Amino acid sequence: MKPDLDKQTIEKAYARWAPVYDLVFDKVMAAGRRAAVAAARQAGTRILDVGVGTGLELPLFDPGSTVVGVDLSEPMLRKAQQRARDQRLHHVAGLCVMDALRLAFADASFDAVVAPYVITVVPHPEQTLDEFARVVRPGGEIVLVNHIGAEAGPVAACERWLARQTRHIGWRPEFPWERIAAWGRQHGGVELIERRGVPPLGLFTLVRFRRLEAGDAVTVAA
Repeated sequence: MKPDLDKQTIEKAYARWAPVYDLVFDKVMAAGRRAAVAAARQAGTRILDVGVGTGLELPLFDPGSTVVGVDLSEPMLRKAQQRARDQRLHHVAGLCVMDALRLAFADASFDAVVAPYVITVVPHPEQTLDEFARVVRPGGEIVLVNHIGAEAGPVAACERWLARQTRHIGWRPEFPWERIAAWGRQHGGVELIERRGVPPLGLFTLVRFRRLEAGDAVTVAA
């Protein structure tokens, strides 16, 4: 099936967003970024930040952690690199241009994969989640924050309409929870351990999956 977003559209969209991204999105998404970093802290110190963008969450990680950030957009990543230099973020071990669908890391390389505001804007969400699960260690966590589309009613209809108008800027506002839940059920190697709304007004959702260890029973994602 052809994806409703493609890599070229996303790269072009975020090249346009790069100069104004912090101004537009910093405050409205700040609570979700803080929640994602706090969740990752519980899993360990080796953290992969996928879709690091301009690096807004990089200063939030503990100085004793080791953070690698990747992003598809080189213009966004340049701003993250400048932020790391200006703020002397020594815990940032690397910032690389990389496709989340093909992460250039060995299996079980990280304690946590953090992906704030990412999974709803990649062309192949399920395959991208597979990559997150591959590079996180058994017992480690995948931490997502995203807007999840309404399931029914006028809000859902509005989001479907809005989706048709916003594909060219890299948005997928109608993304349903069931896509994430179904991936968790079908993968077989993860369990859903948290799903909760985060400010403002519960607009975004924090989702945590734990990578199962040998002998763990599988808990089905609801």
